[in-house]
Amino acid sequence: MRRFGAFLACLLLLVGASHGGDLAHSARPQRIVSLVPSATEIIYALGGQERLVGVTDFCDWPPQVREKPRVGGMVAPNLEIIVALRPDLVVATSEGNSQETFEQLKRLNIPVFAVNPHRLSDVMTVIAQLGELTGRQSAVGPLVESLVRRVHTVERAVRPYPRPKVLYVLWPEPLIVPGREGLITELIELAGGASVTAQVPASYPRFSLEAVAARSPEVIILARHGGHGTPLARAPWERLTTLPAVRAGRVHSVDGAYLHRYGPRVVDGLEMLARVIHPEAFP
Repeated sequence: MRRFGAFLACLLLLVGASHGGDLAHSARPQRIVSLVPSATEIIYALGGQERLVGVTDFCDWPPQVREKPRVGGMVAPNLEIIVALRPDLVVATSEGNSQETFEQLKRLNIPVFAVNPHRLSDVMTVIAQLGELTGRQSAVGPLVESLVRRVHTVERAVRPYPRPKVLYVLWPEPLIVPGREGLITELIELAGGASVTAQVPASYPRFSLEAVAARSPEVIILARHGGHGTPLARAPWERLTTLPAVRAGRVHSVDGAYLHRYGPRVVDGLEMLARVIHPEAFP
């Protein structure tokens, strides 16, 4: 993780030296629609929510965001509502929003800012970019420094311990796991584990139960989804008694809202992962 630390050190220097970046103040968007729950969380964390005039139905954090106008889902948001909100920028992502949405916004001459982080360093870059777009550059440094400090605290806590083999399950049927390009793969590594699917191509590929068994995971982590954090069924996994994780009673659930979004709460998710993988490091 030395590259992560070096990158963030450079980012913090750039943030500290910035006096407006590439965007002139007059060019900054005043009316932003966010089609990305992670970006919405970042904008609120930076204090730039006054410029946020519309969000998706999935933007649910922080609680105050429920007061913002809704534009529908991520895959097919309501273009009529978006146009009525008169945005001068839409924040979108190719991993969640459809290509058709991008094309429709282009035809409507609505500028789009795309965010697609795959690494924790990318998350910090997006925070800096959204700070620039919302005129909240002064909030970027303190937020990034706080997050980086917490990441390093986790790294130090788990460093003395062996790395158990970890299976993270985003979804059970079809079985979806974090692959080589998935942010969760990096988070598992930072939390002191070794993801058994880390070398599988793509961000979040489908996987087979047979392949899982062949990798003999020592810890199994099941993601909870939805507004109520509905847990994935544990019973099917606990019946796989040949797996070391099952024999050791190490089948756990975590709230996916902290790990599947790349807002500031992703570091909360990292801390959760570390406590599950290395409870001995956090008495």
